[in-house]
Amino acid sequence: KEMIEKHNKSAALFKDFILGGQDGLVNVLGIILGLAIATHEAKLVIIAGLAATFAESVSMGAVAYTSTKAEADYYHSEEQREKDEIETVPETERKEIREIYYKKGFRGKFLNEIVKKITSDKKRWLDIMMKEELGLNSEFRSPIKSALVVFMAALIGSFIPLISFFFLPIKTAILYSLVISAAALFITGAIEGKFTIGKWLSKGVQLMLIGMAAALIGAIVGKISGFAG
Repeated sequence: KEMIEKHNKSAALFKDFILGGQDGLVNVLGIILGLAIATHEAKLVIIAGLAATFAESVSMGAVAYTSTKAEADYYHSEEQREKDEIETVPETERKEIREIYYKKGFRGKFLNEIVKKITSDKKRWLDIMMKEELGLNSEFRSPIKSALVVFMAALIGSFIPLISFFFLPIKTAILYSLVISAAALFITGAIEGKFTIGKWLSKGVQLMLIGMAAALIGAIVGKISGFAG
């Protein structure tokens, strides 16, 4: 059980890293491409890109913290409610246990034995109610750890489209930014697909196309703004 919990928590943190990285990359890429096309000023692109990078990373880290903490808070509030109901209306809760296992196909004496066995231990009883009735799992990620993983991933992802603007002329930097970002999105999607649905190629292409579509929107907005100026 301990190994399963560690695996689940590691998988959740891996998803946090993927989510933070791809969101940071796509959002910053759209911003800097639009600005680069509109202004042709590398200095402005870098300043805006850095501002967006840190704002995006901090914001996503904060969201990861609050959402992860909210999951744990909700679980504990429901756990306390179930605990109170077991104490105050045990017969109702026994009926719910019976209904759960009746729906699973158990009948007669065997069903009675299952209900008796579960309800003889209040901790076991509570755990079953949480998992089977409410569909809630007690395996929580650390809110702080989740926030740090998302923050670092968003920071790394956000810097990827920005790097070329530090070293190259702006027109060349735009091209390199697109190529590097597309490659990074494909690799990220491929890794995610490999470890989730097992289809690394389709997942890689899908994430790359979504990211490039977002970048295209940014570029169009930048082009329109440039003409308007």
